[in-house]
Amino acid sequence: MKKRIDVIANEESFNNLSSFTDVEDLNKTIRKYKELIKAAVKRSDVQARLIALLELLKRHSCKQIGVSYMCKNTIADKMELSYKTIQRLIKKLEDFGMIRQIAMKRKKDMLQTANAIVIQPVEDNMSDKTSPKKFKKCPTIKTTTYSLKQKINNKRKAVSLSSHVDNSVDNKEPNFVAHWVPERFIGLVSCFYKKAETIQEFWRVVKQCNKVVNHVDGERAFSEEQELHIAITAFKEFVMKVKSGKKMNKGIFAYFNGIVNKLMDKFYFDSDFMCD
Repeated sequence: MKKRIDVIANEESFNNLSSFTDVEDLNKTIRKYKELIKAAVKRSDVQARLIALLELLKRHSCKQIGVSYMCKNTIADKMELSYKTIQRLIKKLEDFGMIRQIAMKRKKDMLQTANAIVIQPVEDNMSDKTSPKKFKKCPTIKTTTYSLKQKINNKRKAVSLSSHVDNSVDNKEPNFVAHWVPERFIGLVSCFYKKAETIQEFWRVVKQCNKVVNHVDGERAFSEEQELHIAITAFKEFVMKVKSGKKMNKGIFAYFNGIVNKLMDKFYFDSDFMCD
């Protein structure tokens, strides 16, 4: 159900949305966000686009400091990018907590107009985490053989995703995963498989499916960013199938290979996906 829009697009509303005292305060925040983008985003072209978008929003938010009311089509024209790409870049900045969008409506006809994009102060989303509380040590509880077996069985049930998931793993993070496996992919797969060899094999499946289309320069069908997006989407679908009790007679990697190939066939003919 679509939410009701209560904010009217006028100067008073834009002034109320501003969180900065002066332009210098805004500039300091933007400089901080640039550093964070460089540290968090691996791909250089995505870094450049996110930083360029921040700079554009900053330049068009000096009247009401930190509040821009450019529509996405205008932003796309200024940055010479597609509307879909601008949507994704804005969503990325929102996920980082650097901006937020406020739905607005026109005063004359009360219909929806362009969202206000509000740059958020650093303090609102980067506050220091409080240190965890220290607890007193519990007295040792004597354990019988029966209760020990029961605890072990319960632990195994909790750890197991299904009969396909490693039941022999502990709660430690995977060690020594090869450097060529993306960190985001490791973070997702390690929630279910702890062995480095298993995580690497899942990524090998993705690389094998991403075929070389130009043997002169080794260009593949999908860029690194597109490849990672497909890999994460495919693994989420794989986990859902495992949880539903799907039988994988040929093994987990063969089944995952089928999911990846199917997604790549779908995305290869998606013009919006391939343009970015």
